[in-house]
Amino acid sequence: MTATERLFDIDPGMNEFDALVISCEPEKGKFKVVLDRTAFFPEEGGQSCDKGTLGGFEVISVHEKDLVIAHFLSEPLNVGGTVHGVIDREKRFSDMQQHTGEHIVSGIVHSMFGYDNVGFHLGSAVTTMDYSGELHAEDIRKVELAANRAVYENIPVNVLYPDPDELERMDYRSKKELTGKIRIVEIPGYDLCACCAPHVSRTGEIGIIKIVDFEKYKGGTRVYLLCGYRALSDYNAKESSVMSLSALLSAKPEEVYPAAEVIFLNEQKERYDNGVLKTKLMEYEIASLPEYPAGLAYFSEYLDKKNMKRAFQMICARSAGLFGCFSGNDTDGYTFFLGDRSGDARVPGKKFLEQFGGRGGGSAEMFQGSVKVSQAEIHEFFIKYTNN
Repeated sequence: MTATERLFDIDPGMNEFDALVISCEPEKGKFKVVLDRTAFFPEEGGQSCDKGTLGGFEVISVHEKDLVIAHFLSEPLNVGGTVHGVIDREKRFSDMQQHTGEHIVSGIVHSMFGYDNVGFHLGSAVTTMDYSGELHAEDIRKVELAANRAVYENIPVNVLYPDPDELERMDYRSKKELTGKIRIVEIPGYDLCACCAPHVSRTGEIGIIKIVDFEKYKGGTRVYLLCGYRALSDYNAKESSVMSLSALLSAKPEEVYPAAEVIFLNEQKERYDNGVLKTKLMEYEIASLPEYPAGLAYFSEYLDKKNMKRAFQMICARSAGLFGCFSGNDTDGYTFFLGDRSGDARVPGKKFLEQFGGRGGGSAEMFQGSVKVSQAEIHEFFIKYTNN
């Protein structure tokens, strides 16, 4: 089949076009439509396909194989007829902003640090790029500043189709070996890269370039990027959060962090103080329990994992037989530690679960688990077990 004419290469801003339907075949519950020419960019090179309609029907996906671009629709089109296509301009322009911004950032990373772009994905929410070396916070800020300088300079974005000799002399970026006619995207002074996707015509159309996050990834760095309208939307969302916090904390927007930090530190201190008080209360309550009974159970709503172990140790020292500590209440149930000074803790532990259900397990020294049962029923179990 003859290669599809790529109208997006001729005019990336094209919103509508007419084309001849070459073929229409059913495939996996959809209809695979091939046109003589198209403005729909296919899913390719880490970027999703364009959205829009053909003949009024939604284009579900677009793919390319052997230079032939196929459009997948839910309804068939008449072979040999002419069809009108409409591109979702908002998505196309956003994708062009993100992709051109990525070129600038990757070109700067390459020139500043010598790292290659080894991974790229233009997602519906954020664009990610993977670089072959490690970048730090100060590196990211330098790259971001230089990238936005390229935007403000409003440089033309050129598309080149060099012949083999010209290509040989070019120092261009590419993530893979290329053959055939090579399409080069040039942003003078910033990047020269082999690329098949549509781009804005001048860097000023990108709008702000914002690196919103980065992390170590497979020995290199993964960078999260927003450009243009996406960056503006992100800024608006974060501004709204800051203004809401500003009102909540009665602090100026620029003072939100120190105000929140004071609250956080005070809360940490209160938690620590509460933990100390709970521990002292627990120690006092256990010390008030009778000494060396055959069955001894301690109940509290305020035991955490650390205090549970402390309570277990203290009760063990006061008991002559079965003992346990229980954290919770009759409504929500209890987590528990059981021990037996006269034998293996697993024996009463298994009987306890057999009677009340729940989950648990442990060793001869300590059996632990959780159960939904009342305090009165637990006391009754302790009485029956110790009297047998």
